[in-house]
Amino acid sequence: MKLFKYAIIGLSALTGLGVSSCGEVKRGEYAKGSATLFCDDGFRNILEEEIEVFEFSYPESSIIPFYVSEQEAIDTLLADGTQAIIVTRELTKEQREYMKSKFKRVVRTHCIAVDAVALITNKDNNVTSLSTAEIGDILNGKTTKWSQLAGNDTTTIKLVFDNAGSSTVSYMRERFMPEGKKISDNPNAYAQKNNATVFDIVKKDRNALGIISVSWLGDDLSAAKSIPVDKRYEGYKNENDTIATNLTTEVNILKVSDPTEKNDFNPIAYKPYQVYINSGEYPLFRKVYMISTASKSTVLNSFYMFVTGFAGQKIISKTGILPYHMNARVVELK
Repeated sequence: MKLFKYAIIGLSALTGLGVSSCGEVKRGEYAKGSATLFCDDGFRNILEEEIEVFEFSYPESSIIPFYVSEQEAIDTLLADGTQAIIVTRELTKEQREYMKSKFKRVVRTHCIAVDAVALITNKDNNVTSLSTAEIGDILNGKTTKWSQLAGNDTTTIKLVFDNAGSSTVSYMRERFMPEGKKISDNPNAYAQKNNATVFDIVKKDRNALGIISVSWLGDDLSAAKSIPVDKRYEGYKNENDTIATNLTTEVNILKVSDPTEKNDFNPIAYKPYQVYINSGEYPLFRKVYMISTASKSTVLNSFYMFVTGFAGQKIISKTGILPYHMNARVVELK
């Protein structure tokens, strides 16, 4: 089993933080102390807000995040370098048994959200929608020019995505590419450091096609950041239902159709709004999991209780993806 060495070495001083608490925690109470959590970079926006509001609510608790690729997060958990991660796939049976036999840790897995992979283009780009077949052809290098999709723009499609180990890249590779082939094999594909860089490149380059988590595209959370955290917390606690997030207008967010036999050859394309993620009509979606090996009387378990509770799920709804424990409704689609 391959494990990242830095996960052990770089976290040697922090490992103790993962279990810091003040004795047994009674039902309904929150643990004090500090802990680390490793998170796929695609969900940075979600986790930053969750942590800020959690720490405001429970000032004697502290969550220290590390934003890495999905594979790094999983490898760090398996090295016992952290006791909680946020990723888009569950551990295998063998990995769970390894944690139990090697470190005497019980793996707990909880789905916290349903995310969508979004395709974005520059505001000057005329392409407004793609089918799943067209997406596959682009990723596999069969379609290389924008003119093959719409209009007579003969420039090359510049495929932009975050790091090769991310959950977003893994999802697109497994969904659209033959086994053993990578998106980076495409000569017109360019890996970036993170989702923020992908977004910035697409804003500037009219030939770029960005692959990004839809959680980076919600305007509501960006607007919320300008409000003091105490006011945000009150809003998260008191609002009674899930508000469908308005998505950013800084880039074009493409509609996606899936006219395949399993979808009754439906040609209608949908944007990744929460209601269409919920119904499955937007085809590029996946679950988001919080995986923990922490015991119940720890700050990490308290943080899990917060994330899966009403306020924590409300925060997720503000990012544009779908909270796992709440229903979505359409308020406004632009």
